[in-house]
Amino acid sequence: MIAAPASGTGKTTVMLGLLRALTEDGLAVQPFKSGPDYIDPAFHRAACGRASFNLDSWAMNAGLLDAIADEAAGADMVLAEGSMGLFDGVASKGAVGNGASADMARRMGWPIVLVLDVSGQAQSAAATALGFRSLDPDLPFAGVILNRVASPRHERLVRKGLEAAGIPVLGALPRHGDLTLPERHLGLVQAAEHPDLDRAIADYAAFLRAYADLDAVRRAAGAKGDEPKLDDGRLPAPPAQRIAMARDAAFSFIYPHLLEGWRRAGAELLPFSPLADEAPAGHADLVWLPGGYPELHAGTIAAAATFLSGLRRHAETRPVHGECGGYMVLGEALIDKGGERHRMAGLLGLVTSHAQRKMHLGYRHAELLVPVSGLAAGTRLRGHEFHYSTIVEQNDPPLAYVTDADGAAVAEAGSHRGHVTGTYFHMIAPVR
Repeated sequence: MIAAPASGTGKTTVMLGLLRALTEDGLAVQPFKSGPDYIDPAFHRAACGRASFNLDSWAMNAGLLDAIADEAAGADMVLAEGSMGLFDGVASKGAVGNGASADMARRMGWPIVLVLDVSGQAQSAAATALGFRSLDPDLPFAGVILNRVASPRHERLVRKGLEAAGIPVLGALPRHGDLTLPERHLGLVQAAEHPDLDRAIADYAAFLRAYADLDAVRRAAGAKGDEPKLDDGRLPAPPAQRIAMARDAAFSFIYPHLLEGWRRAGAELLPFSPLADEAPAGHADLVWLPGGYPELHAGTIAAAATFLSGLRRHAETRPVHGECGGYMVLGEALIDKGGERHRMAGLLGLVTSHAQRKMHLGYRHAELLVPVSGLAAGTRLRGHEFHYSTIVEQNDPPLAYVTDADGAAVAEAGSHRGHVTGTYFHMIAPVR
């Protein structure tokens, strides 16, 4: 588990560099992402060639976690990237834990490699590392990779403190300002939008190869357990047989384990691009608009007559569902950050605005009040919400009763009209 004391320490750079370097050395490396992140897995896949999957101890039950972990079958090594700080989760325990990366490392027996940003300190870094190693004595701890080391003297001082604390140093990465990935308001710019992603990852790999002990990282990995027993039935079932799935730079936020489960259950996924003004397949049973960045492409979407007319035609007789960004596009209008109003599909009475910026973030528990295609009314779902838009108008009935991780009611309860449904939260898994 590649983890850190906090966000912004450089663990994604370390993760991508290790994935590529170890793959170059001939290993089949299976990546995972701890927590509800729908951007990082695409970077992982680009780095090592294997699909990456989210593991979430709050939203997923034990059976689903095991089914997703089975994706490591045939791999030589697992690398999982943590989220936020190692012990950061919610106050209330969910399906298995509180969503912290430490939950997954403990459950899977994955030793922790802690990425420490040592800028502005020297021997004091040992106190941070010692605290993380000692807070949970049952958590396997492999050592640290130092990041943003200022000079050879700085490295010697930091190493001296860690040596006195008995903490192995697996690498020391000097400051390298150009080894950063571009970001926007929901995190990294998407992998598909990066102008030269393969070259960037190759540079990360060379950087890790030069300044980290890859052999020590390999030796630190936990022993391989029993060969997984594949049980595809534990992955979520598809909500329909033929699913028209919007897939482009504006619609890409959907968890990989959902798509994999739907495919394995025999569902046919029919991708189309609203930004290219493509209509959903006419024979689809369900149209699904994932989240993404429609606010960055609102003018293009508003002008996509073929897409919008095809969407409206489908909604006359068959289900359409949108999540977060997809939900916004199903509404009457989307107001961009500059205050310009763009006409959307008009299938729901929803108007959203990015001009009134406010962060909405957290786990969600929902109980459907009406069906969502193959998901019956009364189905309980776990998901996650992360966006900066504000509801300006909403005049449709709520889709679900929604609470946060602590059980407090959430006002953004989704909505429905006819065959059309939408939510601000991204579904992670039904509750079984």
